[in-house]
Parts: sequence; C-alpha cells; structure tokens
Amino acid sequence: MTTSFDCSDSNTRSAGLAAAQQAIANRQCIVLPTDTVYGIGADAFSPQAVATLLAAKGRGRSMPPPVLVPRLQTMDGLAVDVPEEARALAQAFWPGGLTIIFNAQPSLTWDLGDTRGTVALRMPDDDIALDLLALTGPMAVSSANRTGQPAAQTAAEAQAQLAESVEVYLEAGPRPAEGSEGIPSTIVDATGPVLRVVRDGAVSLEELRAVVPSVLGLGEEPASDVPGETAASDEPADGGTELQPESQA
Repeated sequence: MTTSFDCSDSNTRSAGLAAAQQAIANRQCIVLPTDTVYGIGADAFSPQAVATLLAAKGRGRSMPPPVLVPRLQTMDGLAVDVPEEARALAQAFWPGGLTIIFNAQPSLTWDLGDTRGTVALRMPDDDIALDLLALTGPMAVSSANRTGQPAAQTAAEAQAQLAESVEVYLEAGPRPAEGSEGIPSTIVDATGPVLRVVRDGAVSLEELRAVVPSVLGLGEEPASDVPGETAASDEPADGGTELQPESQA
C-alpha cells in the first residue's frame, strides 16, 4: 500500500525515513527529495528492485540509473581505478551537483542495466536524501517521472505519474526551491585517460578547471592524441549510458 509522509514535520520525517528504509529493504521503490529534483530510488544491489524502478519509469536496460551515495568514502567501494583528479573533484563538489562516471567495482553483485562496466556516482546536497542514504546505503536513483514527462518537483507530482509503482513517497516541498530553475548535475567521465565533461550542468567548466585544469569541456578534444584514447560516447551518463537531463536526480 502506497504511503506518503510529510518530511517538513520532524515526527513525520522520522516515520517516513523508517518506512522508506523498510521499503528499500523489501526491494520496493520510494520517492525522495534531492537537491535537483525528486528522485525514484531503489536498492542499487537488488536487480529486482532496479528492474522495478526502470519499469515504473517506462524505461529499458539501455538507460541505467545513477547511484547516489551517502559519503565520499563510498566511492572506493563501488569504483575501481579512481583517478586522483576525479577524487579531487568529488572532494571539492560533493555533496552537490556533480556526477562522476567511474569503472565499476567488478566484484559487486549488482545489475543496473547496460552500463558497459561503468557506474555514475553522486552525493546529493539534501539532508533528507543523505539521512536516508545513511540508513539504506547506496541507492539507484533516477528522476521521479515517467520517461518523456516533466521531472517531478514535489512528491505529489511524482505520485501523479508513478502512482502505486512506488511504496513510499517522502514529501519535503519543491525541489529545487520554489522560484528556482532546476539545473541537472554536471557529468564528468573519469573512465578514460583524460577527464571529460559529458553533460553541462550545475557545476561550471570554470569551477571544475579551478580544481583540475586538464578537464575537457563538452565536445573538446585533447591537444594531442593519447594512444589508446577513444572519444567519449554520446550516450554515457547516468549509470554510464545516458545524457538526458530528465534522468538525473
């Protein structure tokens, strides 16, 4: 039975977080606020839960969700061959509007879809999201809407689209704040020899280069050819295969 909780009230918030934690443990989907828009979340390590999330959105395996993490240190448990430059960006901009694509830890038993061995990680700058992630661990999270429809900016808007496919809705007012424009996260691909922006967003190229001067902007090529380097795909992003802004929570 679908339940909605008003997380603007401290008592209801505690009950809502507990209910959402239980739903995630039961391999069900929940809707939560993030610093960008509302997201639909599921246990990242349950193929059944991720399949339910994709079905709720009307999406196939070719569009896998990113993974939200509760703390920076989680990155090393989920990714391998983490470049120091990517680590520096995470330290500078997490929590916040930066998603980084890494090579996924091959020993993990998860199935996010057709990721081609990559995973897109982000630490959201939202207290409710972080409190929930601290309880559940990493979650596969995509924007809380049916594919092709506007991203939900409240839990009520998400419920109007996703209905009974979600077990728990956590309402916390508009995301982003009312009157603000929703800006998706910037996505940086850290799986090659040079860090590349594959989607412009909340963190500007100038801000990225203030930390890592060598970051390539969207569509830019390195000054000289690097042996073995291939151009960034036009498809990677949320979980390794998608660039569409509506996908990112």
